[in-house]
Amino acid sequence: MFIAITLAQIGLWILYIAIPILIIYFSYLLLTKAFKYMGFSSIEAAVIVFVSIIFYFDILILGFNISNIYLFSYNNWNVGINVGGALIPLILSIYFVIKKKIPLKMVLIGIIIVSIVTYFVTRVDVHSGIVSTAPYFLLPAIAASLVSVALLWKDFKKAAPFAYISGSIGVLVGADVFHLWELLSTPVNTQVNAVIGGANVFDMIYITGIIAVILDGILMFKQRSKEGLD
Repeated sequence: MFIAITLAQIGLWILYIAIPILIIYFSYLLLTKAFKYMGFSSIEAAVIVFVSIIFYFDILILGFNISNIYLFSYNNWNVGINVGGALIPLILSIYFVIKKKIPLKMVLIGIIIVSIVTYFVTRVDVHSGIVSTAPYFLLPAIAASLVSVALLWKDFKKAAPFAYISGSIGVLVGADVFHLWELLSTPVNTQVNAVIGGANVFDMIYITGIIAVILDGILMFKQRSKEGLD
């Protein structure tokens, strides 16, 4: 009886470990395949899908937090910037603009449109920072994809990177930058951290970037097939 219980416990532990690994593995296959289908390399897809989310958590090296970098303080608000939710999307966006040779005017149009949509579906919450409610938090991703399809229908190789840029940077600007002064003007009695691209906005940026790219793949499937590409 003792052996049977022990083996059952071991089996459960193996199951508990195996299930998350399998979920992560299949998520990797599905998401990276979708991104590769839209013209991203494996490394680019991995950075967007997996590397970014690593920096959602606090990573301390020699006592220094490399996930959330301190910028300045104002009215008891300690303002910082998150690597995964702000710096990586910014660096990737610059990289995609240069690599795919996407016109800057087009990039600005996409970011402005998504920023406006994001601003109106987000609000300041002194306890949680910048927040948005379901299903409205999905609207920036839809806007990014629709703008991408409208402007780059005949150049789908640039469409998905453009959707990622418009979606991720548009959310970053519309949520954190546009609401930053409103947040810092809110009086607080103790020191409070406000991280650009962090907390709830990180979730929104991350989800928007991925959904915008996948929506592009769905909306532009016929156009891609028409060109005879796999």
